[in-house]
Amino acid sequence: MPNWNAAMRLVFKTHAAIYRLTGGRIGANFNAPVLLLTTVGRKTGRARTWPLGYLRDGENLVIVGSNGGKDVHPGWFWNLRANHEAVVQVGARTMRVRAEQAGPDEAARLWPRLVAQAPVWGTYRSKTSRQIPVVILRPITDGRAARPENHAG
Repeated sequence: MPNWNAAMRLVFKTHAAIYRLTGGRIGANFNAPVLLLTTVGRKTGRARTWPLGYLRDGENLVIVGSNGGKDVHPGWFWNLRANHEAVVQVGARTMRVRAEQAGPDEAARLWPRLVAQAPVWGTYRSKTSRQIPVVILRPITDGRAARPENHAG
C-alpha cells in the first residue's frame, strides 16, 4: 500500500500545516480534540509532526498508538521510545512534554474514557492483535521554550 501511505502522509502534513498556521482554529477538532505532536525521528534526527486525537487527564494529555488498527506501532511511538521529550501544540499553545507509556492499570483506567470520546479507537483495537499503547504526555515546566520546527529533544 505505498500509495495509501504517501496519500496519508500528505493529508497529515497538510492538516498539521493548516493547524499550525491558524493556531488551531482550523484542525483542532476532528471527531475528537486534536493536537500536533512533534518528535525527533529516531533514524533521521529530523523533526516529525503528526496531528493526533487526544484526551485531557488533568494537566496531562493522553494519545493512542492505534495506527489505524495496523499490526505495527506508529512511527511517532518509536520516536518517543528513543527520545521521551517532544513538543505538542494544542490550539495556539505550544509546550514541551515528556512521554511515557501508561502501565496496565493506568491504561485500563484511561481506555474507557478514550473510547467514549473517540469510538474509532475501540474499532482499531479490534482490528489488531497487538497491544495498542496508551501514551501519557506530561508537560515539562523548566522554563525552556518549545519550538516544534527545530525540536531536537
